[in-house]
Amino acid sequence: MRVYTEAVQFKADQKLVEFIDRKLQKMEHYFDRIIDAHVVLKLENSGQVKDKIAEVRLNVPGEVLIAKESDKSFEASIDSAVDVLKRQLIRYKEKGKS
Repeated sequence: MRVYTEAVQFKADQKLVEFIDRKLQKMEHYFDRIIDAHVVLKLENSGQVKDKIAEVRLNVPGEVLIAKESDKSFEASIDSAVDVLKRQLIRYKEKGKS
């Protein structure tokens, strides 16, 4: 599975990109026909707190699964988005078998 990472208005360091790659490669344990993944990382300035937003799109045959999460760090945002996508993938897989 190919993972495309895009950082909006900043440069993502290599460690963050490798972390995202590792997390998303694990998704293939749940469904092995994932075509690719697009990750968009954004910074949101809301008052004093800078939230880090991660939007992940998984292309699977016949559908696109999307999760958008925000947290204090990109790692936590990615973790939350991966958890949401795991549930979506399991539901998608069960729907296909029935």
